[in-house]
Amino acid sequence: MAGAGIERLVTSGMFSLDGGTWDVDNNVWIVGDDTEAIVIDAAHDAGAIAEALGERTLRAVVCTHAHNDHIDAAPELAERTRAPVLLHGDDLPLWKQTHPDRMPDGDLADGQVLTVAGIELTVLHTPGHAPGAVCLYAPALRALFSGDTLFAGGPGATGRSYSHFPTIVESIRERLLTLPGDTVVHIGHGETTTVAAEAPHLQEWIDRGF
Repeated sequence: MAGAGIERLVTSGMFSLDGGTWDVDNNVWIVGDDTEAIVIDAAHDAGAIAEALGERTLRAVVCTHAHNDHIDAAPELAERTRAPVLLHGDDLPLWKQTHPDRMPDGDLADGQVLTVAGIELTVLHTPGHAPGAVCLYAPALRALFSGDTLFAGGPGATGRSYSHFPTIVESIRERLLTLPGDTVVHIGHGETTTVAAEAPHLQEWIDRGF
């Protein structure tokens, strides 16, 4: 790619929580240029992610949250590339369910700025789907990486352990819908949307009480 940009890799595997297991397809986002990149959510297949990176230097493996389907390949990818795994500390209880013997290498904090290929990505702490859920906002790319906090059509699921519907609604209202409407939302599963497209849906979800 000529200059910094965004690539999507879709990987498939299992999501497990609260005694249930589901087949899922995950979006793995690679942000960078021809020489360096970060990976957002190393899901399921470290080999496929490493192949997509090629010879580029991986600066960090960034976890939007610690549900197993978003972090299961993170330690192996980190070992292959010597890149640090970064996670918000509030999600450590979830992380330990998947990787009890391997801690993340660093913390993510609200307002922290990660830089790769001249692009700044600001960490936005957006709890609700998980306590330590974060989004990454890259204004130069007109992009938001929302993990499972915001999907096309509404908030991420809040019916399982460590999640809370009023909290995710507040996170979306206060942290995400205040961004420019033409910001493209790159989500954890499925196709992209925009901030403007999702704004009308929030009240509908509040009224439905999910």
